[in-house]
Amino acid sequence: MSGFITFANSFENPQFNDVSDVDPKEVQEKKQSLKLIDVRQPDEFTGELGHIPGAELIVLNELPQKLNELPRDQTIVFICRSGNRSAQATAFALENGFTSVYNMAGGMLRWNELNLETTEKNE
Repeated sequence: MSGFITFANSFENPQFNDVSDVDPKEVQEKKQSLKLIDVRQPDEFTGELGHIPGAELIVLNELPQKLNELPRDQTIVFICRSGNRSAQATAFALENGFTSVYNMAGGMLRWNELNLETTEKNE
């Protein structure tokens, strides 16, 4: 599905200007319409916190080389363990001309606190 999704509860990231954070509950509600990019390491992606079903793994330090593979006509939410690396990824995407990109606040730690669905191992 292409097109941009809006979030009712996006808010400014405290560390990165221009980066908007979104609540994991709203990501869960809208995930079928989003491109989810997890920027953690492979062992974290399949580790104890698991990952969101359907999320694609692009390690943060590989993002510059893979940015051109991401859709510019779809809303992207970046995800990591706590929300810091994904905020960096969101800022980087914005600097490179992406317009509908968000950081998932609290990362997979918050996702798990909310008992939202995870996949433990590679799909």
